[in-house]
Amino acid sequence: MANYRRGRINDEMQKELAAIMREVKDPRVCDAFISITGVDVTPDLKYAKVYYSAMRGEPKEVRAGLRSSAGYIRRQVAQRLNLRATPEFIFIEDTSLAYGAHISKLLGSIEISEEEENNDES
Repeated sequence: MANYRRGRINDEMQKELAAIMREVKDPRVCDAFISITGVDVTPDLKYAKVYYSAMRGEPKEVRAGLRSSAGYIRRQVAQRLNLRATPEFIFIEDTSLAYGAHISKLLGSIEISEEEENNDES
């Protein structure tokens, strides 16, 4: 399968998964405010790594909720996307947003320190 086709499948699956996450009734999932940050489908379409970020909730509980609702999510994706095979989902927590916020906070504290030094020299 061509790489551009896999890229399109990844994008479409990400959009559909984001919509499906709002419909999941498991309280561990619906209360966590989950956003899908990326999807990576294997070339044979048997597996898909789903990268997610949760704003609220205990990470272990959110992961358990996603695993328990994987069958429902897979069935919804199969109905919405016309693929020969619907992949099994492997949910992976994406910590890049939290890491980015941490780095931004550190950079913000450095800028404040430099401003204080400039005021002290004047």
